[in-house]
Amino acid sequence: MTGAVVWITGLPSAGKSTLAHRVIAALQGRGAGALLLDGDEVRQALVPSPGHLPAERDAFYETLARLAALAARQGLVAVVAATSHRRDHRARGRELAPRFVEVWVRTPPEECERRDARGLYQLFREGKAPLLPGPGVPYEPPEAPEVTAEGGEDAAAAETVAALLLPSSWP
Repeated sequence: MTGAVVWITGLPSAGKSTLAHRVIAALQGRGAGALLLDGDEVRQALVPSPGHLPAERDAFYETLARLAALAARQGLVAVVAATSHRRDHRARGRELAPRFVEVWVRTPPEECERRDARGLYQLFREGKAPLLPGPGVPYEPPEAPEVTAEGGEDAAAAETVAALLLPSSWP
């Protein structure tokens, strides 16, 4: 199998990580090697930790796109779960990847805020996270994603992603 990048984007707390785990399970269940690059986890692993100012975000998403492409060139499916609120961040991932599938987790903002376990939306309301994508800085939804998922629990979307990447002859 040729490696690929699956870039899962959506508002904070839209369900990107939940869907990414479903995609990983669907791929691994078919025998594909897959690697999860969750934006929050990658941020924690990098030293120094990337900030959230525009230039810092640009650098972070460039790094994320390069890491995903590196894994894909080694035959893995790199599943990226990251807000990546700007289209050009995701376009860069597409440009670097040998194969690319963009997945938009379309979740209404009020639902994202309701399920926000990290309290990011409350921090925004308190003025402590003014650059939160969605309420603080514009989130640019994909114009033509290969897959649109309704929230992170969309099992059909995970199966669609796997079907796009894997030959039908696979178990």
